[in-house]
Amino acid sequence: MAEAAPERVYTEQEVEAYLGENLPHWKLERGWIRRTYRTHSWKSTLMVVNTVGHLAEAAWHHPDITASYAWVEVRLATHSAKGITDKDFALARKIEDVVCWQPGREGGPLEGTPAGDPRFAYIKYDKT
Repeated sequence: MAEAAPERVYTEQEVEAYLGENLPHWKLERGWIRRTYRTHSWKSTLMVVNTVGHLAEAAWHHPDITASYAWVEVRLATHSAKGITDKDFALARKIEDVVCWQPGREGGPLEGTPAGDPRFAYIKYDKT
């Protein structure tokens, strides 16, 4: 079996440029790309953690996660490459798309969580 080619590690400048263009809510800090998702409650926090966990396991690329009552921080870096690679960008994009999905804005049959009722509050969506 042939040995896999080493993964390309991006420079800090390349990472910052990529994030600025493609994942503006993610930031490069101390060798990781990071994103904090604000939630309304512990229940919502656990839902985000489980969503990220599912996506990471399916991708076989595992982030570091820190969670508190009303927020979840996701940190990505490719440990085997000792830096940020395409794997990190791809998983960050998938996490962003799923966690920040707002079906009510799409105009289809899925309405999304009810607005204005704190019993159903979920993610504190970023202003875009």
